Amino acid sequence: MRKANPNDKDLVAEILISAFESSIEDSSINLTVKQDENRVERMKVLMEYLFERAMLFGEVFISDNEKACLLVKYTHLEKVTFKTIRLDIHLAFKCIGIERVYKVLKRQKIAKKNYPKEKHIRPVILGVKNEINGKGTAARLLIKLMHHFKDNKLPVILDAASKKNVKMYQKFGFRIIKEDDSLGFPIWFLRLN
Repeated sequence: MRKANPNDKDLVAEILISAFESSIEDSSINLTVKQDENRVERMKVLMEYLFERAMLFGEVFISDNEKACLLVKYTHLEKVTFKTIRLDIHLAFKCIGIERVYKVLKRQKIAKKNYPKEKHIRPVILGVKNEINGKGTAARLLIKLMHHFKDNKLPVILDAASKKNVKMYQKFGFRIIKEDDSLGFPIWFLRLN
């Protein structure tokens, strides 16, 4: 595992697009990305946005084989800057579409309501290239990350919209703290420590 640098943006976007491109189920990504003939290009905008935010307020980790990545934010470091406003506007116009902004803002409101106010580490998105999904790459990356954060005192809190992902996180010690289905699909909030 290694930490990403700004030159890894294309690699991380490629991994995340591969991981989620074939997903047709209700999810936060499909809620955010306008579903039209430009879906893949819109997904690229979203993944680059998530990368930029994680690089500003957290870290991005890439697996040794460069087939998986995890983006992490340290919520207590987040702030509004000219750059974040510019990123948000770009995302709204190039990915979400103005007519979908309300739904995305509703998703953010749900997250804000269900995440604690205390300082915490927030894994934002974990992705594994589609062709090697299910071969243990995500598990190996999570094991290395848990070792990396072994002396961490902050809780790790995440959300997942897939029961399969919830079960994987539970194997690593995460416990469900809340569930919300007000968007028409379930979102589970999980905590470690």
